[in-house]
Amino acid sequence: MLFKTQMVVLGAKSSKGEYNGRPYDSTTIFFHADLQDGDNFVGQVGEQIKWGTSANFEKIKHLDFPLQAEATLEQVSNGKSMVTILKDLVPTKKPA
Repeated sequence: MLFKTQMVVLGAKSSKGEYNGRPYDSTTIFFHADLQDGDNFVGQVGEQIKWGTSANFEKIKHLDFPLQAEATLEQVSNGKSMVTILKDLVPTKKPA
């Protein structure tokens, strides 16, 4: 299931190389999230989600952070658990 949402992107990290003969290539996005409601939770946190390869990092590294962006996310399941995948990220403006 694909859906779009607005997110405040706090930063990003690129990671590309080889470890024990195995190549790796990814971009991690750090975004603003609210903590769940409850007696032992208050405020907000920074969360992270993978966004494809390091080529995605090149698309946004020149921008000023934090930034507001429209994120396209996909929820997929293997029949036991659900995972959310960041498919696309389009910067819209700097958050207020």
